[in-house]
Amino acid sequence: MQNVIKPIKRIRIKDIAEKANVSIGTVDRVLHKRGEVSKATKEKIMKIIEELDYHPNILASALASKRTHSLAVLIPDSSADEAYWNKPLNGMRRAYDEIQQYGIAIKIYKFAQDDANSFVGKANELIKNDHDGVVLAPFFSREAKAFIKELESKKIPFVFIDSNIKESKKLSYIGQNSFQSGTLAAKLLDFSVPAASTILIIHFATEMDNQNHLVQREKGFYNYFKQNGGTSKKIITIEINDTSSKTYFAQIEKELKKDQNIQGIFVTNSQVYKVAEYLEKRKIKNIRLVGHDLIPGNKESVRKNLVDFLICQRPEEQGYQAINTLFQYIILKKEVSLENYTSIDILTKENLDFYQEFNTNNYGTN
Repeated sequence: MQNVIKPIKRIRIKDIAEKANVSIGTVDRVLHKRGEVSKATKEKIMKIIEELDYHPNILASALASKRTHSLAVLIPDSSADEAYWNKPLNGMRRAYDEIQQYGIAIKIYKFAQDDANSFVGKANELIKNDHDGVVLAPFFSREAKAFIKELESKKIPFVFIDSNIKESKKLSYIGQNSFQSGTLAAKLLDFSVPAASTILIIHFATEMDNQNHLVQREKGFYNYFKQNGGTSKKIITIEINDTSSKTYFAQIEKELKKDQNIQGIFVTNSQVYKVAEYLEKRKIKNIRLVGHDLIPGNKESVRKNLVDFLICQRPEEQGYQAINTLFQYIILKKEVSLENYTSIDILTKENLDFYQEFNTNNYGTN
């Protein structure tokens, strides 16, 4: 016997037709769900397809049709290459490299993170174009819901990343469970600060009530203490709207003077490095600090022991999986999972250098 791996014989539509004793056209109508085929014939063909383990040659079909499938991405803009919202785009580019041969085109629409009207403008621009599927971060909840209604009316499948709107008719959500992320932050600080201390939650955001993922993180934080029979710890929440200048120093200082028992701070988004910068400037060392996302400023703050715990959510994986999900559904005609939660990772100074955010070898397009 030779040590040779022989190629698997590809099952053709012709083979199915011969076995079912029907025409090739009849099999084609069943496969593509078009035209009239009797129930008995359809069931017979589907049974043979299953028996023969038939899989269509998608690449050949794509090349033959010469059609380009257009996907759109609606995502916040980033001011720096290493900023958080460039990470999902990196994952999307990796996915595109793998599937572009199937006739895929992707157009990126970027909106300003501090301007809901910018989201509306880009969403309107997107909807005017002929796209077959959409990946979007529903950053502004109210505006996103209005846009989603338009997608639903046009029967355009859409995938959420980073933030989820549960009541929508989405194809899939890919991202962290924001509520559980907030719960984890609460547990970390509960274990890290004295029983009778105060914990400060900081939202660096405009229109806080319109940013669903931050709201969910806060709810998860409070729920942890509620589910654990209450606590002697005092929890207060503030919103800092001006994130573009050092005015937030004064707001943090005001809270620390108002309650000198604050010994833990939870920042609900990726801007925890701003609090770390304040604590370093004021030489404050007795406050435990928890935040989100592995961006350069946060990474440096962890190295300096200014941030104790960084909760990460694998944004590159989210971008990769989002594009792949649309590919699976639109091109391969496969069912996809409604909710795909990415891992909730805890980083400290001790494991920071060993953390690998994303590896496409683990996320193929099979």
